Formats: sequence, C-alpha cells, structure tokens
Amino acid sequence: MVLLLLYLFSTVAAQIRYSIPEEMKRGSLIGNVAQDLGLDLKRLRSGRARIVTGENIQYTELKTDKGILVVNERIDREQLCGDVTPCSFSFEIILETPMELHPVRIMIQDQNDNPPQVLYPVQTGGSVVAEMVPRSADVGYLVTKVVAVDVDSGQNAWLSYKLQKATDRALFEVGSQNGEIRTIRQVTDKDAVKQRLSVIVEDNGQPSRSATVIVNVAVADSFPEVLSEFTDFPHDKEYNDNLTFYLVLALAVVSFLFITCLVVIISVKIYRWRQSRVLYQSNLPVIPYYPPRYSDTLGTGTLPHVYNYEVCRTTDSRKSDCKFGRAGSQNVLIMDPSSTGTMQRMQSEKSILDEPDSPLEVSSVSFT
Repeated sequence: MVLLLLYLFSTVAAQIRYSIPEEMKRGSLIGNVAQDLGLDLKRLRSGRARIVTGENIQYTELKTDKGILVVNERIDREQLCGDVTPCSFSFEIILETPMELHPVRIMIQDQNDNPPQVLYPVQTGGSVVAEMVPRSADVGYLVTKVVAVDVDSGQNAWLSYKLQKATDRALFEVGSQNGEIRTIRQVTDKDAVKQRLSVIVEDNGQPSRSATVIVNVAVADSFPEVLSEFTDFPHDKEYNDNLTFYLVLALAVVSFLFITCLVVIISVKIYRWRQSRVLYQSNLPVIPYYPPRYSDTLGTGTLPHVYNYEVCRTTDSRKSDCKFGRAGSQNVLIMDPSSTGTMQRMQSEKSILDEPDSPLEVSSVSFT
C-alpha cells in the first residue's frame, strides 16, 4: 500500500540501467547517478536520496556526497541467479520534497570464475572403474562418453574435449564437442588389456579453465580376464610405492633412535665404571676421624684427657662442694710441671667459693 501511494504521489522518471561484471570488489563504481538522472548534488542531499524497495539492495550503496552508486557487497552471479539468464536485480532511488522515484536496474555479466565439473565417469579414489571393449570391436565402437558441465553462462559454459594422454593413441579418439570416446581402428589380439586415457575438458572463457578426467578401458572378451589384469593398475602401484616408502622411512627413524639410546646407555655405564676404578686405585692419604671428646689425645695440651669439675654454692650453706671428674680410662690426675699455675688458680677459686655469703653458682671448667 505504501509503494502504491509512492507511485501515485511521486514523479517517476525514466529507468536507468547499469551493466557490471560479477565478482567486483567492494567500493567499485557502478555508475554516476547524479549525472545520469540530471540531478544536482545539492538536490540529492536536500532530498535525502536513498535506495528503497528492492530484494537485493544490500549489493549497492548510494554516495550522496558524490552522487555515485558503488558496490557494497561482492556479487556472485551463480549464487544470485543460478541458471537464470540474463541475471539482473532492480531497486528504486527516492528523493523527498518534492518526492521523486527513479527505478534502477543492475545487469550482472558472467565471468569465467568456475572450472568445468566432470559428472561421468565418476572419479573414485580407491576402486578402479573400467570400460569394457571386446576384441571383436569394429572401427568407431563407442567406448564411453565423458559428461561435464559448467555453471557459468554464455560462451564461458561452452565445453570442448581433448585426448591428452593415452596408452595407445592410435586406438582411441575423443569427440571435441560431445566427449564421446570411440575406437579409430580394429582391435587386435596384440593390444594391451589395460588402457588408460586422460581426457581434458576446457571451457571457452578468457582465460580458459579446464578439468582432467581419467578413463580406464579394458580390452577383453571376458570379465575374469579383466579382474586378473586390473588388480595391479598404475595408480594402485603408485599408492603401494608411497606406502612402502613411508614404512621404510618409519623403520629407519625407529632404528636410529634405538641405536642412539643404546649408545648413550653404554657410554654412561662405561663412564661410571671408570670413575669407580679411578677412586679405587687412588693413593690419597686416609684422614682418621676422632670424636670431639678425644680429639686432643694426641695434641700438645697440658692434660691428655678432658677433665670436668663442678662448683656448687648456696647462700644458706657455708660449705662448698667441689667435684672433680675423672677420666674414664685413668684414676690418677696426671700433671706436668707446666701446670703449676693452673693448680694455683684453682686453689684461689676454691678459697673464694668457701665464702659464706656467695650466691649459688654452678660452673664447669675443662682442662686439657
């Protein structure tokens, strides 16, 4: 209803049409709207020109400050129109005060951006599919037909077929327009059972795009003969060769790592054994160890052993006890002449300890 009112109360100008190729980059120029519609840039700004009423208006953008129409989103013709030709979409540019409506149509030109797709024969990764040709086949015998399509349109979708490689190029040919593979001579008993054909499919675009298809042909009269010959087809042999290479490589790596670890372990063992032999045969002097209590038995002190005495005094007792410890191995205090001063000092300390008013003291003196 709104669109109907717009059409009734607006001035409809002539439709403008632009033709652009697909896959244009964002921001690419489509056309100068202001110039093509005869409008002033001030009119576009004052009329608040904008794009309305279109299903695919997201593909374009109107720059009112410059009066141009640009690509806002990449346009893929195959996605937009599919198999429909010609491919186009339309919208309207509206201006206010006074209201004007200007229809715009954008034509999308196809570009050769898709290679041909082979539908038959189906290219399988693991199994071998072969076409049977009896040895009694005459000239022109139809072996198979290569079927391919191109999603592009126009001359970009025109396909041609060409035999690229063959086991025996004098036995088969490929139709350049229809993709039919036929015999060009009589099949003989000398022809190999396994025949491998490589057919290339090209389109007519600029630059041209192509696809390659492999056709396996079995020249035989019976199916068991085909099975016995095709169990070792070239691509299977290549696969086995690659598998053998990787297995040998893996075995070599594992063997190298094992030998390296073995050498390292043996080296460590030998090193430790040699270190133990060096320590065993060394003539280094042995330093005896003495406990701290008997470290002075061979020294130059005044006493051969350590002797302790205890002095106990109390404030309530006028007596003092002096206890001299004896060595565990001797019962007599052994002294030498140089220890006179030490004994005198002991006697003076004893006289002091006999004083009645001395506080409680406990001390330990060691003589060496």
